Amino acid sequence: MSSSDFRQIAIRTESGKAERLFRAAVSAFCSLTRPSRREIGQLEDLTLPLFDSVSVESRRYVAAALSECEYAPAALVRRLCEEPVDIAAPLLIRSRAVSDIDLIALIGRHGLPHARAIARRKDLNPTIADLIRALERPTLVRMRDPEAAPAQSPAVTTQATADSAETQQTPGVAAENARRRLRSMMHTGDEALAAKVDAFPGADTYVKLRETALTGNAAFFQTALADALDIDFSIAQSLTANQNYAPLLAALRSLDFSEDRAFLITVAVYPGLFPHPQAIRTYLDHYRLLHRDTALDKVRGWKAKTPSRAARDASPTNGDSRKASNSDEADAPGLRASSRK
Repeated sequence: MSSSDFRQIAIRTESGKAERLFRAAVSAFCSLTRPSRREIGQLEDLTLPLFDSVSVESRRYVAAALSECEYAPAALVRRLCEEPVDIAAPLLIRSRAVSDIDLIALIGRHGLPHARAIARRKDLNPTIADLIRALERPTLVRMRDPEAAPAQSPAVTTQATADSAETQQTPGVAAENARRRLRSMMHTGDEALAAKVDAFPGADTYVKLRETALTGNAAFFQTALADALDIDFSIAQSLTANQNYAPLLAALRSLDFSEDRAFLITVAVYPGLFPHPQAIRTYLDHYRLLHRDTALDKVRGWKAKTPSRAARDASPTNGDSRKASNSDEADAPGLRASSRK
């Protein structure tokens, strides 16, 4: 079937034909060997307005069809992945259009049912596999009666001891392990971002914040944050000075980052605050509910406390205090907030 056939299907929008149109459009799209961006956009423009009016069976059919499609439209796939797992499962298990970051966000929003389907993906990222195991384990612990637990063999006891030791790492080691896994996960994402012709707005700022957060060096990240928000370094320091991510959440929301990108930066800065999926879900809910105008008001308040740029440039104290916070920062000119033009 040619692309002109697909366009002809899109024209037929007679009343009462939504169900057949929804299925036919996706079937025609899946038959295209290499759809263009325009054809992908056409499919999304046609199917998304029909989504709420079609049956569960049609959604299930479309999810199964797109799960095998190499160039599946991302917006439609994301919409289907938010459906109950009996609809979304084929996409969660097989679709290449669902990224690692998407999978983490889906687990945070939908919990165990989606997580179990995601666990069946081939070559699943180890970090996500660990997250799913963490989601499974609390359920098993709550259901077991300690007094009625049967005696375990020495091999099982040894394994349990090893698991316990692994989860009781010192905070510094656990945090660095979390950051190391996130760095590994991001390599693929960086390659995909570089391959895009039109990068998303604020891509450079996002990459700088993410990379400095993943260094584990607080001063580097605080400097990048001061640059991004155009605030004083001391104020950027105060935003991440305690174990409360609310100020950072507002800062990232003001930059209009998507929730998955904001979460990755936050978990890199505060890896200890997200020990289980419910913590992730809570963060995503808070981020989604925070209106950007409210976040921008907070940033304006921080800027009001910031000395004028001329005063900052003339004051040696500001630069000296920041050098004192980390001697290595003097060797990283690309990270200095004072280098803003």
